[in-house]
Amino acid sequence: MVAKTLVVVGAGPGLGRGVARAFGRRGFQVGLIARSKDNLAALVGELTSQGITAAAFPADIRDRAALADAVRRAEETLGPVDVLEYSPSPTGEITQAARTTVASAAAQFELHVLGAVTAVGQVLPQMRARGEGALLLTTGVSATIAAPFLGNVGLAMAGLRNWAHALHAELRPQGVHVATVTIASAIVPGDEVTDPDVIGDRYYELYRQPNRREEVIGDPEAFRALVAEHTEHTEHTEHTEHTEHTEHTEHTEHTEHDEHTEHDERAGRQG
Repeated sequence: MVAKTLVVVGAGPGLGRGVARAFGRRGFQVGLIARSKDNLAALVGELTSQGITAAAFPADIRDRAALADAVRRAEETLGPVDVLEYSPSPTGEITQAARTTVASAAAQFELHVLGAVTAVGQVLPQMRARGEGALLLTTGVSATIAAPFLGNVGLAMAGLRNWAHALHAELRPQGVHVATVTIASAIVPGDEVTDPDVIGDRYYELYRQPNRREEVIGDPEAFRALVAEHTEHTEHTEHTEHTEHTEHTEHTEHTEHDEHTEHDERAGRQG
């Protein structure tokens, strides 16, 4: 029996490692794509020592041509991709919603959305031709809960989630499973919910349930409370700064008025 192939785009020492281990333990070959050759080499060495067939294909995910080439090389080396998992590490400037610029929005969109579109575009035609395959696209909790302090990131994450759910509806009748995994907590080794290996198992279970379109890991309501607390603190700070500015302005105007009056009185006495 020919082994199935998983390709992890954005393979790092946390989430990507956990997903690779989870599928590798179940007989998958694993292709790893990320920018750092050294990190990839270390991860390949670890997986190989555990009896998992793994290979690295270095590429900058923001470079769409390089990413497409890396996925193509993975296919040539390991065979047709059965599961594509997309989870690049967040990089670049993170902006407040009101301070988001075209440049800052485009940078996050390039990483999270256009990178996903590029990788998916490389494997989807073969999946549709075979009538099987899975695309697991990772988003953050800002995809579902608006957070002012993640303005440009949430913009991209929400776009990726929307596209993934649209793909799920369109491709499910054709045998291709598309789903999102929303990470709503920090990834913490040893934690019973957010340990990388525990999360990796959740990805595998999602893969095994083709009718599901989303898995949520962590506590979205805790994040919602954090957003509310942050917003309240920001409003309080802005109110305090506005009050202090107003008081300072009034004090300055009062002082200038007094000085002006005294000057007029001195001038009157001198006259």
